[in-house]
Amino acid sequence: MCCFSRNVESVSDTLIFARRKGDQDRQYLVYSMTIRASEDLAMILPIPVPPDSPDDAVRFINLENYPRFFNDLRAGFPRPPATGGRALRSQTDSKKKLEVVQVGSFEASFVPSTDDFQRLDARFRLPAETWDQLPQYAEYGFAVFKLKQGANKIHPMAFEFPTAMRGKLFFPTVHIHDGQVHGTAKFDHELYGQLDGLQAFLPHDWEESPQPAGLFMKRDLAGELIDPQAHVYRRRLTGNLKNEDIWI
Repeated sequence: MCCFSRNVESVSDTLIFARRKGDQDRQYLVYSMTIRASEDLAMILPIPVPPDSPDDAVRFINLENYPRFFNDLRAGFPRPPATGGRALRSQTDSKKKLEVVQVGSFEASFVPSTDDFQRLDARFRLPAETWDQLPQYAEYGFAVFKLKQGANKIHPMAFEFPTAMRGKLFFPTVHIHDGQVHGTAKFDHELYGQLDGLQAFLPHDWEESPQPAGLFMKRDLAGELIDPQAHVYRRRLTGNLKNEDIWI
């Protein structure tokens, strides 16, 4: 979900990586984009956490030293495609402030529910009526990243979270750029994932890296986020598309 607490002038080159954490009910998510904004604001990512998750349920991961995380992921998909690649088948205590964590060049917070947004500075919230238009997020939590005004290429934001959807992989792709929820949105996205047995559920427009991730990612910088033995899968989303999240 490319969702912002204030209007943005432009957003482009959105990159998302997702992987389940072994056999645990947890998921990794890495997010990057290019943004231009005229004021400080927050990017808000909804995440399908279990109900009543505590304030410390999300663990933020600092990728400040690996700004080229997605450049290296792209390098795993050479052009023209190598022969090894293949297409696949188709009520809150409002007096208690939320913890703010410094993660590289960002300040980040986990908001356990829509009601908990009152515990954040007003600049970093969406109007309550916006959430009324998104009933699918009624039981979600939210990762909130505070961004500075101006034109910025955002270094990758990474975290792991407990997921309420065991056996599925979640990509937040719903757009809210102006406080309104629209049925379609302009996409400029690349999704990457390590799928841990979910390959059979992919539509045909996902492609597989010819080599395992350990041969093109910097393992010492990516750390736990990447399984070096597993291949990576990629899907491009461009143009005006249905405004919804992606699940595998």
